[in-house]
Amino acid sequence: MTIFELVGYIGIVALVLTFLMGYFLKNVKAYWVSFLQNFCGILFIFSGWVKAIDPLGTAFKMQQYFDQFEVVFKDTNFSFLAPVFPALNQYATAFSMFMIIFEIVLGIMLVIGAKPKFTAWAFFLLVVFFTILTGFTFLTGYVPEGVNFFSFGDWGPYQAKNMKVTDCGCFGDFIKLEPRISFFKDIFLLIPSVLFLMHYQKFHQWFSIGTHKLVITASTVLLGLYCFNNFYWNEPHIDFRPFAIGSDIRGTKLKETEAQSKVQVTGFLLKNIESGKTVELTTADYMKNFASYPKEKWETVEQIKSEPSIKPTKVSEFFLKNYDNQEVENLLLEDTVNSIVIVSYKPYFTTRPAKKMVQDSVFYMDTIKMSDGTTKAVQSLTSVNNREVDYDEVIWEESYLAAYKNVIKPFIDEAKKNKWNVYVITAGLNKDQAAALRVSTDIEGLYLTADDILLKTIMRSNPGIMHWKDGKIINKWHYKKLPDFSTVVGK
Repeated sequence: MTIFELVGYIGIVALVLTFLMGYFLKNVKAYWVSFLQNFCGILFIFSGWVKAIDPLGTAFKMQQYFDQFEVVFKDTNFSFLAPVFPALNQYATAFSMFMIIFEIVLGIMLVIGAKPKFTAWAFFLLVVFFTILTGFTFLTGYVPEGVNFFSFGDWGPYQAKNMKVTDCGCFGDFIKLEPRISFFKDIFLLIPSVLFLMHYQKFHQWFSIGTHKLVITASTVLLGLYCFNNFYWNEPHIDFRPFAIGSDIRGTKLKETEAQSKVQVTGFLLKNIESGKTVELTTADYMKNFASYPKEKWETVEQIKSEPSIKPTKVSEFFLKNYDNQEVENLLLEDTVNSIVIVSYKPYFTTRPAKKMVQDSVFYMDTIKMSDGTTKAVQSLTSVNNREVDYDEVIWEESYLAAYKNVIKPFIDEAKKNKWNVYVITAGLNKDQAAALRVSTDIEGLYLTADDILLKTIMRSNPGIMHWKDGKIINKWHYKKLPDFSTVVGK
């Protein structure tokens, strides 16, 4: 589904609802105001709901924004604002839940006409907030690498690769909008938001004021529980991500890689070094007039490429490495044996300086002459020396380690008895820390590492457990909902 189809469907529903209200209930004061109420209300209810399905997705998106805002404000006259964003980062999940619930409840208030003046102002301010986020996302496409967002004079031609936050997350993973479309969508919503401020007295209203309070309170409580269920107690009950249960990751990655290999360069965007003027040429025109654009005067800003036949997803970025920095994702993708994959995008631990004793063994090398006249090299242990070395001791957060030892470990033990393979994929650990995790959890398996954003896309539970076979995701579980292994194998 595209954003235009979605808006069309919502528009039809809003139109029908407005007509029925006016014809049967006679509670419409101005049809155009009621239509905008219903349209904007339903839009907010739906966009909030698809985010409530996966509140951690919105939290991760807000963390990206907070990280970028810190960088943007750090070297400006507003540098005093920079420390605010790391603090907000710590509460990104709570902030996101508040925004999601507020968006849905505000949509409900628009539809039923509750607290007209407050609702009009709240809608206006929320749309302004969304416009700032989507505008920042889109406009950073004009900001070259190494240039601050507020250095407007140094902006260049639009390039998607300049964007640090690649999408706004307006509709979660249900619809991925291009930043430009997201921004224009919010610019469009500013129109009804201003009209609401001017004409909130014409809002239609359902029910009594007491019923309004009951609806708002009940909606807030139920939505809070719903959001919690979709990340704290369970995985999202609807998975819009490309790593949903049943996904053929190996097949999808192969198709996307093949489609990407067939992408062709169709043109070039050139920039005059002296004047800053940009020129867009097709490949044929560029090759024909190559001499007119010497490298001393012109630089290539961007290669213009054809669209791949299959739009790439996060599956294209499915790369796993061992702790020798070798790419080994095919070990999992081509594994035909039932496998349990433990995923942790953020291991919770601290380190402290410590000392330990290690042994240095000294060997003496010599050769001996054999009876057949040949010589053989032999080594003899001459001494063992103990010495003290410094190292960083890993201290795991108690609740994080308990998830492994009390929940996952018994499950893994049963899987190994049935000759299943085990993979432990984490982000943010070095080789020694991964070894410490193996020792602390007593879980034997192949320990690998991956990008944290990739792992966040795959699983919301931290840690999470997956069942893979032959490159396909058979099942996945939040660690708090991990079933008995006998249930998994159908015994």
